[in-house]
Amino acid sequence: MLKWKSQGEKVVFTNGCFDILHLGHIDYLEKAKALGSKLVVGLNDNPSVKRLKGEERPINNENARARMLAALAFVDGVTLFSEDTPKELITYLIPNILVKGSDYDLSNIVGADIVLANGGEVKTIDLVDGYSTTNLIQKLKK
Repeated sequence: MLKWKSQGEKVVFTNGCFDILHLGHIDYLEKAKALGSKLVVGLNDNPSVKRLKGEERPINNENARARMLAALAFVDGVTLFSEDTPKELITYLIPNILVKGSDYDLSNIVGADIVLANGGEVKTIDLVDGYSTTNLIQKLKK
């Protein structure tokens, strides 16, 4: 990613668990990529997903989740992180654009201060109604 930035690429970063890939994820990631020329996804590793989402998660392990994300044409890089937030990763990468879903606002986007302090932008993307991993899991349990 650092090489991409030095070559003038506009690098977009987002993060998440992406436990069960669904239409909401695809739409979100495709729109994130459209904001720049390279899209890097920070992926929560297995222990951090378990801490954030509960003992029954993740459904798919980190290798499967990373491989599925990397197979998407609009994803240029995937990197795992083990902390509960991507703050350390964002501090290291300093992307041009940091993206989160519209369920966040600037005041609670981790790393927004770092990106903005380095001349970058922070953007939110509207989510597709009715699509979430938690909702899918609930439907499967019925």
